[in-house]
Amino acid sequence: MLKKIVFIVAVSSLFVGCASVPTEQAEVSNVIKQVNAPSDGNAGLYIYRSNSVIGAALKKDTWVDDECIGETARGTFFYHEVLGNRAHKVSTESEFSPNDLMVNTATGQNYFIKQYIKPGLFVGGAGLKQVTESEGREAISDLKLGVKGTCSQ
Repeated sequence: MLKKIVFIVAVSSLFVGCASVPTEQAEVSNVIKQVNAPSDGNAGLYIYRSNSVIGAALKKDTWVDDECIGETARGTFFYHEVLGNRAHKVSTESEFSPNDLMVNTATGQNYFIKQYIKPGLFVGGAGLKQVTESEGREAISDLKLGVKGTCSQ
């Protein structure tokens, strides 16, 4: 009986894949990864999801101030400029309701927000946390820039 269960689990794992979302061309992504200063009066938000295998088959919507930024998948990031010197709400789709993170911005600064997948009751949820610039720069160096503006909800 145990051999049957192990066999079923092994075969099932072959059908588990990674979610994918549309990404920009490498040239565009490489320019954004240079982390230049945002436009006058603005702050920059880098929202990323690492290459972790946890939740690799899930795509999660991301919003800034209730505006759809896009759907994240494993190994993607987005860049979005917002008005500086204000608080902005960054949200992500989770299992039952969106999770929000308030980011207080300063004009001319860039901020890095990591989206992570966490266990859920039926499907993995998502959370957000602000990270240091050095951690964020290192994280996005291996990621692909997602095409903005497509959310599932």
